[in-house]
Amino acid sequence: MPMAEVTVIPLGVGPSVGRFVAECLRLVRRSGLRYRLTPTSTVIEGSLDEIFAVVREIHEVPFSLGAPRVVTVVKIDDRRDKPEDMDYKIRSVEERLGDADADAA
Repeated sequence: MPMAEVTVIPLGVGPSVGRFVAECLRLVRRSGLRYRLTPTSTVIEGSLDEIFAVVREIHEVPFSLGAPRVVTVVKIDDRRDKPEDMDYKIRSVEERLGDADADAA
């Protein structure tokens, strides 16, 4: 299943962007798509059309909150030779680490 790592960066608003991130995440939640928030981005799973639609919406959020400039970075992972999702990709790496290394993390 396609997934996209999305980072929305409002510029000209000062160092704290948590309120912008929270509003963007509200839109992602309303979309019904699976997502995972990370400290620096959000990963969204869905069809490419669904992902692009949500990215378009969340790109507009900082503007609606007064940001004069917005940079949105999107990285798409679309594997079609076998089914994958966020959980599969994480599990695959953790299994390669082995129990001892995973417990230390």
